[in-house]
Amino acid sequence: MAAMQGAPKFRLRGIMNKKFNMLNVLAISLIGALTALTGCGSKVEGSTYEGNGGVVKIEFKSGGKAYVSTGPVTTPCSYSESGKKVSLVCEGDTTVFSMEEDALNGPPDGMLTRLTKKK
Repeated sequence: MAAMQGAPKFRLRGIMNKKFNMLNVLAISLIGALTALTGCGSKVEGSTYEGNGGVVKIEFKSGGKAYVSTGPVTTPCSYSESGKKVSLVCEGDTTVFSMEEDALNGPPDGMLTRLTKKK
């Protein structure tokens, strides 16, 4: 009788280990997929964003160079990326944007509040 009481515990432990292993595989797969998606969509290099009905435009070039156009005036700038943040430096002033899928969100009180990616 004592041998039979141990059998269900062993069987239960085996089932728990299988569930735990499947959860690990699922979690690792999910983390990998999110990392791949985040890495693919986080670069602004080679993109143009515009706002205020197309009056304001930022062109992000290679090498950390950018050009900000406000109407007919274009200003050379520099930029850097860190995670989901883009720091744009123009004439000594820094503006930090947070990146979304197809948009950059600037400070709510600034001229560059929301810029959408030009296709």
